Amino acid sequence: MKHLFLALLIILTMKEGSSQTFHNPELLFNPSPYGFSHVAVVPGGSQLVFIAGQGGEENKEGKLSADFRTQVKHSLNNIKIALQTQQLSMQAVVKVTTLVVDHNAEKLQIIIEEFKKIWPDKQFPVNTLIPVPRLALDNMLVEIDAVAIAK
Repeated sequence: MKHLFLALLIILTMKEGSSQTFHNPELLFNPSPYGFSHVAVVPGGSQLVFIAGQGGEENKEGKLSADFRTQVKHSLNNIKIALQTQQLSMQAVVKVTTLVVDHNAEKLQIIIEEFKKIWPDKQFPVNTLIPVPRLALDNMLVEIDAVAIAK
């Protein structure tokens, strides 16, 4: 009976911890206004799904707008499309890396605004933003990769 109780407790605990959690320690600045979290905790046994860096291409022919916001939107949409092939949504994302050509405050504000549209509940993934001089393709202004969890 004791072993049955322990097994049931383990199963119940596994179900409760089946989703990621995000934390922002009080001793660090509040990153929520900037559209990211400091810490993401992934429950043990989760399957990690890695999405390669997605540029702002609008279609499979690789058409790129000259507009930074449009490229950010398409980068995020391309991640969404890749996740859908694994039956996942953007809420499964725990980590992103954002590469930005000629980064500045205006571009940062655009990224923040677009991230808040994707994650309106402020359960933002961890994000590392890296300014770069150039990306893989001519006219490519942003590239975002993602790590998600499958339950």
